[in-house]
Amino acid sequence: MKRANYEEKCKIVCEFAEKGVSLHRVCAKYNVSQTAVFRWTQIYRRCGYEALRDIKPQGKGRKGMGRPKKKEPQTELERLRYENEYLRAEVALLKKVRALMEEKEKRLHEIGRKPSKH
Repeated sequence: MKRANYEEKCKIVCEFAEKGVSLHRVCAKYNVSQTAVFRWTQIYRRCGYEALRDIKPQGKGRKGMGRPKKKEPQTELERLRYENEYLRAEVALLKKVRALMEEKEKRLHEIGRKPSKH
């Protein structure tokens, strides 16, 4: 799939909305998604061709999405607090893993199997 510029969007919408070419055929011809063509057509019908110029891209690159960036601690105290928090989380995780392994071994022992050596 490719990103269409304003002129291409107008041409695609014209073929689909005004000339009656099928959505599947238009998408295949211009290598764009059906969702994009449908969205452009809705915008065109509401606001006209000029509104197609102002469309902002959607998808993965949107601001505010995804994992926040890690910021480096500024002071020694902040670095130590961060490290302490990290180590506490690691200890809590290891405790949970140990508890799960002990529970699994207990269940296997109850049914007469020996636990694996992993």
